[in-house]
Amino acid sequence: MIDLRSDTVTTPSDEMREAARDADVGDDVYGEDPSVNELEARAADLVGMEDALYVPTGTMGNQIAARVHTERGQEALVERKSHVFKYELGGFAQHSELQVRTLDGGERGIPTPEQVRAGYVEEDVHRPGTGILTLENTHNSRGGVAIAPEQIDAAADAAHDLGVPVHLDGARVCNAAVARDVPVSRMTEQVDSVMFCLSKGLGAPVGSMLAGSEEFVERARRTRKLFGGGMRQVGMVAAPGLLALDNVDRLADDHDNAATLAEELAGVEGLDVQPPETNIVLVNTEDAGLTADEFLDACEDAGVRGTQFDTHVARFCTHWDVDRADVETAAEHVRDAL
Repeated sequence: MIDLRSDTVTTPSDEMREAARDADVGDDVYGEDPSVNELEARAADLVGMEDALYVPTGTMGNQIAARVHTERGQEALVERKSHVFKYELGGFAQHSELQVRTLDGGERGIPTPEQVRAGYVEEDVHRPGTGILTLENTHNSRGGVAIAPEQIDAAADAAHDLGVPVHLDGARVCNAAVARDVPVSRMTEQVDSVMFCLSKGLGAPVGSMLAGSEEFVERARRTRKLFGGGMRQVGMVAAPGLLALDNVDRLADDHDNAATLAEELAGVEGLDVQPPETNIVLVNTEDAGLTADEFLDACEDAGVRGTQFDTHVARFCTHWDVDRADVETAAEHVRDAL
């Protein structure tokens, strides 16, 4: 079975397993785990922030950021197909008591400065005011598009002009940086905080990083405890994360494999394939007379797994557990299935 459901299905390398076994550990709630401390320092440096916090999941990182940046009852400006809006169980309302105001970021999922200004609500006796703007890069639901740093800057600058902090859901921001051929820190220059995942394309078995100013991270650490994320001898999973930070450059291989897969699938009658910019390939199945579910069932019977994104849209995601031969074989199996 060739598993292209997500880059979260990667299994840790032998080196990561050895690092977990041999990791120096301590109680992280007391700040005494040396592996975690090193990971947080290196992660902060990667994204150009003062400090960083190790969290179990990317969703927790996003939710902590919202809680730290806002006051109860404020509004969060979010892109209408963003992960924080679609896939985090209404966490902004449940954890931070925020109202959500959606913006349509178009095909690339990035709101313009004009949209940010139009969506902003000033606090008064009747209205709670805008408390946060969240952006996403790469944008998952838009097909893993790598949004240009200048567009992130422009949206963030518009929010800052209004006194609104900006959080970047950068679960795959390293993919965006590789696709744009810039340092990861360039993608985060104008945002106040960023979350990125170690457990997706970078290959770690678990964990994400939340980075920002020293003051932000100090408050985030307290909120992590509130959310149940205070961990103890967590160096055993942080050590593989240190190795994951060395895997940024190899994301280009995943992008190349995604391009190969897309090119092969585009030749299959009935499939409309969005050219990928990173490691996500979206396939529209409507012209084949199939729903995405029906298409994916046929693919799985043929030995290829993917995920449904919409009624007629399926997603395939390349990662370090599949190579060029695997994606070529996957394309053959999909063709045979149809």
